[in-house]
Amino acid sequence: MDSTLIPRGLERASFGKFLLWILPWAALFGVGLYAMYLCLADGLYHTNMDNRFAFGLWIYLDLTVIALGAGAFFTGFLLYILHRRELSAVINSAVVLGLICYSGAVVVLMVDVGQPLRAWFTFWHPNVHSMLTEVTFCLTCYLLVLAIEYAPIVLKNRRLRQVPRFLAFEFELHKVMPVLAGVGTFLSFFHQGSLGGLYGVLRGRPFAFREELGIWPSTFFLFVVSAAAAGPSFVLLTTWLVQKITRKQLVENEVFMFLGKVSGIMLLVYVFLKAVDTLVWINSTSPAAGFPAFEYYARTSFGTWILFTEIVLLGLVPALILVSGRLRAKPAWLFSAALMTCLGIMLNRFVMTIQTLALPTLPFDEFLSYAPSWEEVATFLAVLAYGVLIYSLTFRYTVLFPQERDLLKH
Repeated sequence: MDSTLIPRGLERASFGKFLLWILPWAALFGVGLYAMYLCLADGLYHTNMDNRFAFGLWIYLDLTVIALGAGAFFTGFLLYILHRRELSAVINSAVVLGLICYSGAVVVLMVDVGQPLRAWFTFWHPNVHSMLTEVTFCLTCYLLVLAIEYAPIVLKNRRLRQVPRFLAFEFELHKVMPVLAGVGTFLSFFHQGSLGGLYGVLRGRPFAFREELGIWPSTFFLFVVSAAAAGPSFVLLTTWLVQKITRKQLVENEVFMFLGKVSGIMLLVYVFLKAVDTLVWINSTSPAAGFPAFEYYARTSFGTWILFTEIVLLGLVPALILVSGRLRAKPAWLFSAALMTCLGIMLNRFVMTIQTLALPTLPFDEFLSYAPSWEEVATFLAVLAYGVLIYSLTFRYTVLFPQERDLLKH
């Protein structure tokens, strides 16, 4: 029965081996669901967050997966709007990754709010002055767009294609893909930016506060550009990892090269803007608020090393590698630089989420420490397990990489 669901012309592991692969992830997902249940049924006292440290591991997870999931909108924009046909080989994978990241982020947000039955309040009683309202609406709409983009991938299953109505529906969906790509780019631009802008307007947190560029703080634009840099690298790394696990070539090497080049260009732009923003903050914004910038790095845990690591080691270095055609042609350099890019964006989100709240803002305040509870960690890992399960099932039963069949013949 299982073999009749696998696309023709593609090789997949036996059902027994596939079951052995997904069982540990399913168990991890189950533990995470139990942790979510505890938080929703008993309350958020199961976490180590409080009124002072309201943003913890979950918000960090949200910001990270949303940034990494940006490969969906940026790849779609390059393929359908700018007509870079090289990316047709990975567009399905990018859509699946985006759907996983965004749906996982929405679920964690529901647990973080603690009262999912009141989730509709933000739609019916929106605070029009809050950036989080914009984020909520854009996230919801873009998740719907991703679900529509995911539908044709599922409908390509050989059993579903035998149903004439499904076949016709899939054909019609392909016609609107450029429109969906444009809508997705618009929605992603604003919710990525508003997530960064949220920190930039925190006047009570001078470490994160930034001056405005137009009507938005500089962090609005930094989050957009950094997500556009991380997205292609994450798609690149995921594709490479799937190739290693399955021991199959899924895309041509030129696709990896192009993804690396795009990521490198966007990362170089981000590093430049981040460096300018940091210099302005150190010399103007922070002193004007009464906080010399060096005070934020007086503690070993948040020393200047973290700033150097973020901008130089995990920013400038991988950017230069990825824009260099000679270095990018070497797989070890290419994939290492892509990994460094993703780690750099993850570090930036950690700094903005955790360091911002840990640092004291009043003379009598103390440095706050935070360690997530097991429920927070389990929920975090549940999202990871959920992503592996969805991606694995999609890879097994649909044509996730259009070039796979042709490469298999060669």
